[in-house]
Amino acid sequence: MDRTMENAAEKAADVVIVGGGPVGMGLAIELGQRGVGTIVVERHASPQPVPKGQNLTQRTMEHFHFWGAEKELRAARTVPKEYGIGGLTAYGTLLGDYHYDWLQRELVRPFYYTDNERLPQYATEEVLRARAAQLPTVELLYGWSAAGIEQGEDGVAVLAKRKDGDEHLTVRGRYAVGCDGSRSLVREEAGIAQTRSEHDRLMVLLVFRSTGLHELLKRFPGKSFYNVLHPDLKGYWQFFGRVDLGNTWFFHAPVPADTTKDNFDFKSYLHRAAGAEFDVDFEHIGFWDLRVATADSYRKGRVFIAGDAAHSHPPYGGYGINTGFEDARNLGWKLAATLQGWAGPRLLDSYDEERRPVFASTARDYIEKAIESDRAFLEAFDPRRDRAAFEAEWIARGSGARGEVNAFEPNYRGSPVVAGAPGAKTDAVGGHSFRARPGHHLAPRRLPSGANVFEKLGEGFTLLALDGDADAIAGFRNAAARLDLPLEIVAEAREGEVDAYEARYILVRPDQFVAWVSDETPANALEVLERAIGGGTGNGTAATAPRSLVEHGPAGER
Repeated sequence: MDRTMENAAEKAADVVIVGGGPVGMGLAIELGQRGVGTIVVERHASPQPVPKGQNLTQRTMEHFHFWGAEKELRAARTVPKEYGIGGLTAYGTLLGDYHYDWLQRELVRPFYYTDNERLPQYATEEVLRARAAQLPTVELLYGWSAAGIEQGEDGVAVLAKRKDGDEHLTVRGRYAVGCDGSRSLVREEAGIAQTRSEHDRLMVLLVFRSTGLHELLKRFPGKSFYNVLHPDLKGYWQFFGRVDLGNTWFFHAPVPADTTKDNFDFKSYLHRAAGAEFDVDFEHIGFWDLRVATADSYRKGRVFIAGDAAHSHPPYGGYGINTGFEDARNLGWKLAATLQGWAGPRLLDSYDEERRPVFASTARDYIEKAIESDRAFLEAFDPRRDRAAFEAEWIARGSGARGEVNAFEPNYRGSPVVAGAPGAKTDAVGGHSFRARPGHHLAPRRLPSGANVFEKLGEGFTLLALDGDADAIAGFRNAAARLDLPLEIVAEAREGEVDAYEARYILVRPDQFVAWVSDETPANALEVLERAIGGGTGNGTAATAPRSLVEHGPAGER
């Protein structure tokens, strides 16, 4: 049950989140579980029933695991568990002669603790809302819209207005985070500029019911989304996706710039894209402009932005919602560390330094590159002109699609709070590996004691000491106490599955990324920990920060 207003003119919390979509709610849960008082200002009383943001990666499902909502999310899926959630790419029409498996995220499953999932964004939001409502540290203000924001030296004030009525409310916090979408008021009010890459394409989103399309697609068992490449569209996709099994669908595709709901035959367009006629009952017709936009900074003073407020792009490949959830995990623990007094002076800046390059690379190296690659392919190869050459290239593209899944591996190897190699760059291009690497996500492995490493990770930092020296372990424990840093130490033998980490000492961050590794006993544990929290003030201590505005008792309901 959400905590509604009690006709108060002013409220206060440690962090004010504007926007209670999936990213805003995920951030609220991350903060709330860490004992940080949080208020969410959200204009919609219930999630909007538009089926976007469907593909949730294994990494995103790790977030739901640590947020205490994985089981509930999987129970909310709208396609039966036994039905596959994979994708398919077709040429010309959906039912044409050429197709290959696409976005096979199951290929990287061994490198994550959880399976991937697929369900409409509104179903995901319902689960997040329910989990956030369970946390006494989180207050949910539904039916309120942000009308303005002001920040001072000690905090931020968000002016909120009742969506239905003239009532106003000032919500104060030490920090504010805009999770309010691509037209973010928080971003605009904070004076954060955007860099845009326009593609000059008007896109339509159709939501419709059709049992006939389900019957036609039984020839592709276990598929839930379908990408059609048509030569006339120059690399831009026609994209079908299931909302449930057998009835409801969504469809994205380019349309002429002057298209309206009333001057275009959308049913015929669907039939041409599929290559067959079928029953269509429209539930929603909407439009959006295809562009890539990136904020020039994810922070301005005490104001942060995350999710679509910080970055937006076409819904190609399911990158958007997953990128937003990673924003929430990254920013959440850093805000908590700052409010609880164990963050160094540079930790909050590392949010922008880590997350912005990852999105820039995702947009450049995957989304826009895919459009360019598809355009080049469609211009160079045509089965009517040279069938043999086309088919050879089509087979090669299918094989390449497998490699792309492995290569998409967001990392922070160039982060200032990660002990990476000199000159390393933070981006989304890498490769999955069991070897523990600074700035990369830790892969799950079974410990000699029988538990999975992920079952032993603490809410703060975790030191894996595999055949670690007792004096070195004591050095880390003492350094953590000196810094007031929450540190879990897992000391086990370096044998069996964990030998794949290829290191004796591995420092794991609260977001399951590796901050530092070594096969040798470290000379100075204090320096290792200080760097990981953005410290290194010269006096052997992290920079102090005000404790949480509101004391809520012990953090963590995981």
